[in-house]
Amino acid sequence: MLDVVFGQASDPGKIRGNNEDSMGAFVPRSRQKARSHGWMFVVADGVGGTEFGEVASALAVKVMTEGFAQAQERAAHASLLPRLIQHANAAIHDERLQPGRRGRRMATTVVSCALRYDEAWIAHVGDSRCYQVRDGRATALTQDHTLVVEQRKLGLISAADAEQSENRHVLTRSLGPELFVTVETRKVSLQAGDYLVLCTDGLYGGLYHEDIARITSQKKDIEAVAQELVNYAVEVDGSDNATAQVINIRSIEQMAMYRGRLYPLHGS
Repeated sequence: MLDVVFGQASDPGKIRGNNEDSMGAFVPRSRQKARSHGWMFVVADGVGGTEFGEVASALAVKVMTEGFAQAQERAAHASLLPRLIQHANAAIHDERLQPGRRGRRMATTVVSCALRYDEAWIAHVGDSRCYQVRDGRATALTQDHTLVVEQRKLGLISAADAEQSENRHVLTRSLGPELFVTVETRKVSLQAGDYLVLCTDGLYGGLYHEDIARITSQKKDIEAVAQELVNYAVEVDGSDNATAQVINIRSIEQMAMYRGRLYPLHGS
């Protein structure tokens, strides 16, 4: 069956006094839960410059982890994750209307992945990312929802200009400002030995893909790997909060469909 270990770490960085990042996970407590629900991980980055960024990120994580735990058995992750993100968005939007918060801005990014059998679904809003590390190479599985990415798509700026642009952190989507938000999702197949890294922009902003792959692929305790990623990000940059969840896929359970039902393949 799917066997997963994970580690996580977070640091406020060198400049900011508070940490607006949040993270959480749903860990199945039995083989039955692993098959009926799977695993779920989530990282949120409260938007800097808003009054309650840490409240927004913590609320997003809370709504998603609790919602995943309460989901129906064998719920399709393809629809469940976007639905939970919509619920988190609505909760943050409603929180802005509470006494003492009226007129205040609250927003957060979010990236989440749900794992079951031999696949992972990734859903995100904003510029927090998910990387897949396989055979010593890191690949970004998410595309940032930022102004410079939109400009790149339209051919208005070059990749080099995008990296140096003052607008590279300007979000085009986040949770909280609007009642509804567009969630981007994708599916990836898993292999034993894969790593998934969920992280905020304070983590990847100062690192190359090669740095993420090199540190993640070390044969160390997974908690130590997550901490080393965060420590290195703070060392080379440290201008923002840095958070990472590192998920190691130790084994998978390959499935086959027969007459509309899933069955494990022998030997998986």
